[in-house]
Amino acid sequence: MNAKDISISVKKKDHDGKVSGQLAYIGDVKVDLMLYGVLYRSPIAHGKVRSIQLPPLPEGYAKIGAEHIPGANFVKLLHKDQPIFADEWVTYIGEPMFMLVGPEFDILHQLLDEVEVDIEEHPAILTLEEAIRQKDHTGVFASHEFGERSDVIKAIEQHAHQIIEEEYVTGYQEHVYLEPQGMLGIYTDEEILVEGSMQCLYYVKNALISALACKDDEVRVIQSPTGGGFGGKEDFPSLMACHVGIAAKAVQKPVMLLFDRAEDFEVTTKRHPAKFIYRTALDEQGNILCMNVELYLDGGANAGLSPVVLQRSLLNSAGVYKIPHFHAKGYALKTNTVPNGAFRGFGAPQSFAAIESLLGHISGKVNRDPIEYKRNYIVKQGDPTITGGRFKDPVLIDDMIQDLLQTVEYAKKKAEFHAFNQHNKRYKKGIGASFFLHGCGFTGSGERDHIKATVKLARTENDQVLIKISNSDMGQGALTTLSKIVANELGLPYEDVSFPYPDTKEVPDSGPTVASRTTMIVGKLLERAASKMKAGWQSGVSQEAVEHYVHEEMIPWDEEKFSGDAYPAYSWGVNLIELEVDTLTGNVKVEKVYGSFDIGKAIDEQIVKGQIDGGMAQGIAYGFMEKMTSKSGRIEQKSISDYGPPTAMDVVHIESKLYDNPFAGGPYGAKGVGELPLTGGAPAVQAAIEDALQIDFYQIPVTPELIIERLTKRAGGSD
Repeated sequence: MNAKDISISVKKKDHDGKVSGQLAYIGDVKVDLMLYGVLYRSPIAHGKVRSIQLPPLPEGYAKIGAEHIPGANFVKLLHKDQPIFADEWVTYIGEPMFMLVGPEFDILHQLLDEVEVDIEEHPAILTLEEAIRQKDHTGVFASHEFGERSDVIKAIEQHAHQIIEEEYVTGYQEHVYLEPQGMLGIYTDEEILVEGSMQCLYYVKNALISALACKDDEVRVIQSPTGGGFGGKEDFPSLMACHVGIAAKAVQKPVMLLFDRAEDFEVTTKRHPAKFIYRTALDEQGNILCMNVELYLDGGANAGLSPVVLQRSLLNSAGVYKIPHFHAKGYALKTNTVPNGAFRGFGAPQSFAAIESLLGHISGKVNRDPIEYKRNYIVKQGDPTITGGRFKDPVLIDDMIQDLLQTVEYAKKKAEFHAFNQHNKRYKKGIGASFFLHGCGFTGSGERDHIKATVKLARTENDQVLIKISNSDMGQGALTTLSKIVANELGLPYEDVSFPYPDTKEVPDSGPTVASRTTMIVGKLLERAASKMKAGWQSGVSQEAVEHYVHEEMIPWDEEKFSGDAYPAYSWGVNLIELEVDTLTGNVKVEKVYGSFDIGKAIDEQIVKGQIDGGMAQGIAYGFMEKMTSKSGRIEQKSISDYGPPTAMDVVHIESKLYDNPFAGGPYGAKGVGELPLTGGAPAVQAAIEDALQIDFYQIPVTPELIIERLTKRAGGSD
């Protein structure tokens, strides 16, 4: 294998185990004397615990609660506001209060039903709207403000021809990973071992060290094969790991905690619901003079990763556009609902849905084609970012748009659809596009100041090379792509490089598997480590090579002022969707999907295409299919059929194209690909529905019920 053909696909490292069904996930694991755990969860949204009355526990069964925690009763992450076991106050329905452990599931659930808990109920904030109204008094996890000064914005608005104000709302999104959450804790005299389905081993390890009040070498974390994550196994597994680690230490036996789908739906983190308020000033020709945006994220009951998601959402609030005199401020707010957290895109899908919708609506008001209108504002190489950084690398997105418009014969298609809609009363056809980017890696100086990644390569005496990093493969192909990078750099057969599932006893902290950083950041470190190993290669001799992250200094990032270069590189995307709407039922039938992407250099084209197909399916579904609701503080959807993610019958062929635009800071020119493909789906499908019906929508998902409601209003003359 050589550098020029690294994109050529190879057999995935975990192919045989997955296809044969032999790969053991955490739910398949059985160990001697293993007990199971079930959690008693708060039945109310906010209250003070008065008393807990347990039924008599049979021999071999035990209650594990806050009293068994040797260290601090909080999950170590960003804030100290998420208890491992809520022992005094409960803050959302489903919050874990204690765990019962024992050998038989049926008996555990029977015992759980017999528990009597007295909780003094207190007022709760159950919606984002309530949280916004009360934000000046309580419950702000984080806030940021940046951009043009407010007095400048006001002065420009006074001379504007027109000011357009819009509100836009996005809902929950559920990860629907194939494998629900699961964690196993094992006690030995030397250490507590936790194994499970996770993305971030050292997040889990650090949480355990804090909870168990123990030394670094007394905790060991192993990632088991992981059936999907999408961010849902970034922060949440730390809570479960603390549950099983504390329980295993208390009973001195292995303890397994596994969720079924209903429990997973009800209590795990979701994509943050969001609200955007835009105020845009236009001149007489419809050109944008200035723009002001306020955004609000529903963080749920704990801060979790909400402050970081807010950052990412704000950084994307202007989309791919150079908006003159742009100002933004945002808040992550507390509600007494299930905590929200990381989800593929990390706040960006909400922002891109909002800004793409807004510019589409403005284009309609000034009688311009939405694609033509948006292209006037597309950023170019050398332009400033909204935080005063710089797009320093080539920006191909306008060329990508032009190529795609020619491929689909956009002008001709628009005319055909218009003619079809004129003559068909029931069915209406539409075409819509979205333009988007994704910053690769952690925001600002996060890689340098917080992550400080280290990677290691180990060569055995028979010239086999092991990759030793803490990054997880959760189906996205990291086992394969990172092995290819190392093999390519060393000039070894791909089969001679292996990447064991990471174990903190064996691997350094190379950072979490998040933020589209694994291939670009960790892959580059592995490329350098392999180059170092190759330079000192001695056949038949064991050898190690270690590399540490080195920060690329651009425009320095100022966390306080929210200014500078937020990311070392950006990946770019264009989506276009053709669809048909049944105005009798409100059902939407997606007919054609196109995606163009600049992700630098593809390390394995088949894996990248898989990421594109999966991401676009998730993003499109977020726009019109997947609806999750909370009522009186409780998630209403408890099953996949209730929630309604796309099946194979719903996903049409996705025609995707990759643009070769190598980034010097990535291995062989690779940039991030994990999150980008999801981001454009929702705004593209909304734009296509609006084009079909000639109705503006101000929220996603655009469900059949919403479509019928708006059609009915229009027919009644009230829309």
